[in-house]
Amino acid sequence: MLFNSFTFILAFLPVTLIFYYFFSKLRLNLYAKYWLLACSLFFYSWWNLLYLPLLLFSITTNFLISRVISKSKENQIYFFRGKTYLVIGLLFNISLLFGFKYFDFFIENINLISGSDISLLNLILPLAISFFTLQQIAFLMDVYEGIAEEKKYLDYALFVSFFPQLIAGPIVHHNELMPQFRKNNFLVNYQNIFSGIFIFSIGLIKKVLIADSFAIWANQGFIFVSNPDFISSWITSLSFTFQIYYDFSGYTDMAIGLALLFNIKLPRNFNSPYKATGMIDFWSRWHITLTRFITSYIYSPILRNFTNVNFQNAMLTTLFAFLVAGLWHGASWLFLIFGVLHGIGIVINHIWRKKIKIKLNIVISWLITFVYVNITFVFFRARNFDDAINLTKGMFGFNGLGGGIIDYQAIIFIVVFAFAIFLKNSNQIIVRNTNLKYFLAVLFISVSLLHLFTQQLESQNNFEFLYFNF
Repeated sequence: MLFNSFTFILAFLPVTLIFYYFFSKLRLNLYAKYWLLACSLFFYSWWNLLYLPLLLFSITTNFLISRVISKSKENQIYFFRGKTYLVIGLLFNISLLFGFKYFDFFIENINLISGSDISLLNLILPLAISFFTLQQIAFLMDVYEGIAEEKKYLDYALFVSFFPQLIAGPIVHHNELMPQFRKNNFLVNYQNIFSGIFIFSIGLIKKVLIADSFAIWANQGFIFVSNPDFISSWITSLSFTFQIYYDFSGYTDMAIGLALLFNIKLPRNFNSPYKATGMIDFWSRWHITLTRFITSYIYSPILRNFTNVNFQNAMLTTLFAFLVAGLWHGASWLFLIFGVLHGIGIVINHIWRKKIKIKLNIVISWLITFVYVNITFVFFRARNFDDAINLTKGMFGFNGLGGGIIDYQAIIFIVVFAFAIFLKNSNQIIVRNTNLKYFLAVLFISVSLLHLFTQQLESQNNFEFLYFNF
């Protein structure tokens, strides 16, 4: 069930909200939480009912491990100390993720290197396994550090499966989400409802009208990529660069807006990343909750284990952390290359700041950053390494300038939204007039639904959100 579908907007969401606040109005807050959990699990299982047992198994196991960690730290009678149970929990989550997402990739490379013929598992990748696994890893580590604890299974299951952020984030901490459910958040708050509808509508128009339009040109370009010329290469690469931003930030806006309907505030995940003037700046703006996870649970723990914490070790740790971040996106050497390129970009950025100390003009800094990010996204999107190299060569003019059929509609679209990235983002747009906010929300949703209806009449399929694949 997609956020940008008639089923979700016109059926699932209204029914979920009506009964949630119906139970709340009767002061049956516990029933309201049970209802929201049931709706979230239904939402998850809509894609494939076979996914649901795995999600419940993961939730239950992690909850039990977290309770054991908490009690063992309280010096109750347990066989091991909390750290041992933490390691068990981490191994469980990593093994689950590895088995479903990376095992076949590992075997393929073993077969390639050794010439063996080990059979693949060919398991279906469960929806959102990367997101709910990272969220629970962070929770277990927070429990061990004594900064989080959950004693109620219902609350923990709701924390993991809350449907607005379940599939593609933002990756939330327990202490960000659950205290909000424990406060008086069960009363209708019309200001939150108006704001939620408004933010959701911004995300919907980002996805339906902008990202899905760029998807058409990006998909065409990455399919026919044998010897692309300069113009078509840049149309293709820029189309995907804008598609992934408007697609993912659109999902985030919709998730934040949906959560507000339930009086829940999710952390922001984007802050105009294409305005960045360096790779460090970029990752402080792009997928912010993933950056936070990488910093808190990969980079910092590894760096603390060095006897001598110096600049060189910090840069090596940065490279490793982004290698992991690249692989987190998928079982592919291209994702690993994507991660390494971003790690190298950040290391160079640090070296420039610390060693070279030459201050570049802000426009030049922005242009270098944007072009570099655009090139890295070629490896993120390409079907294979040869396609990525061919397109990159075309971007540098190795296949000629191009003078055949030029898609001027795509060029106009790119130019328009290249300027649009310098406008205020959805976090910065504050409409204090409730009537205006409501009017704009209705307008955006109406236009988006009309566009969806037109697509269906033309037998065009809706595009899934890109990060549903990770």
